[in-house]
Amino acid sequence: MNLEIPQKFRALGNQAQQVAAQYFRPLSRKYDKAEHVYPRELDLLAALLDGMNAGSPESIGAGSASKRCAATEAGVRNGGNLSALLGVMELCWGDVGLLLAMPRQGLGNAAIAAVANEEQLERFKGTWAAMAITEPGCGSDSAAIRTTAIKDGEHYVLNGEKIFVTSGARADAVVVWATLDRGLGRAAIKSFVVEKGTPGMTVTRLEKKLGIKASDTASISFNDCRVPATNLLGDAEVEVQKGFAGVMETFDNTRPLVAGMAVGVAKAALDRTRELLEKAGCKFDYRNPLLAVRHAEATLYRLEAEWEAARLLTLKAAWMADNRLPNSREASIAKAKAGRVANEITLKCVELVGALGYGEDELLEKWARDSKILDIFEGTQQIQLLIVARRLLGKSSSELK
Repeated sequence: MNLEIPQKFRALGNQAQQVAAQYFRPLSRKYDKAEHVYPRELDLLAALLDGMNAGSPESIGAGSASKRCAATEAGVRNGGNLSALLGVMELCWGDVGLLLAMPRQGLGNAAIAAVANEEQLERFKGTWAAMAITEPGCGSDSAAIRTTAIKDGEHYVLNGEKIFVTSGARADAVVVWATLDRGLGRAAIKSFVVEKGTPGMTVTRLEKKLGIKASDTASISFNDCRVPATNLLGDAEVEVQKGFAGVMETFDNTRPLVAGMAVGVAKAALDRTRELLEKAGCKFDYRNPLLAVRHAEATLYRLEAEWEAARLLTLKAAWMADNRLPNSREASIAKAKAGRVANEITLKCVELVGALGYGEDELLEKWARDSKILDIFEGTQQIQLLIVARRLLGKSSSELK
């Protein structure tokens, strides 16, 4: 088993690290204090990333997180899911909110990459897409979606409300989950690309948040919003036996990315805490047993071990997606582990360095705030554990709630 980063991705990792250190970090506090102000500096970076993808057979970013890439390739491969994950890890070492605010790198882009057909992939190429799943009466249970999509000729008419839509006000389009028929249950849930400016689609609110303030989080209402039938992603047929595996496949690709965000911000906190503890006189020597070192050193060692476990689980989930292996369980394991570990690490790092960690002279307090959302969105900690239990026990969602 080779646990090293593939050589073909090392240049990508180095470039992402440079962006994180020289671009994201200097902007981090500015947009943490200026919530709802769009970081215009990201436009140039997004354009550079588009240029890199245009000339590369291995594209990078949210749009490369798909199982389709490996469909026609034989043998073991390291592909778009792993490259996207490695980039996310490094960039979130710089700033999670700024990554989430990046044009054309939204979770909606990963959804399009996961389930769109070839014509849709080409048509929505270059579109910045947000993802709209959560509703006022539907949080962790995606199957309880109430937003409806009724077929009317060559269009679907959407009615409903979505909340907590990351980049919902800024993105070019929103990937909306809606049901074709509530009576058919989860099998009738499909995803639709609703482009910005479509009549009937209205941004009703921007949230004020604990963290990731560089990224806007919107509430959106849909009132008789007519969407072309060709904007339904994937197959329009309702297959009751299959359930809503098609739209849920999106999570197999996006949950490792969110886990990667957690791994990145946790690494930032560990690195800075180590620097501050070394200045305070801590001598880090891994040859000494934990009982023979200072409490602060022993605590950091434990946090580093938790971080490494989360990182390896996350890499595994992305690698499995690249190789078209069923990874729903592994994606949830990675998301659950990394989300919890990031929360623990960032908060403990604030504690370890005392007053320095609590003040705005350091970014540690910001990283602690930013990390909390990574244990919540794309499925809460509790939902991930429930999914893992179902997979291990071979139970359906109706059998194990």
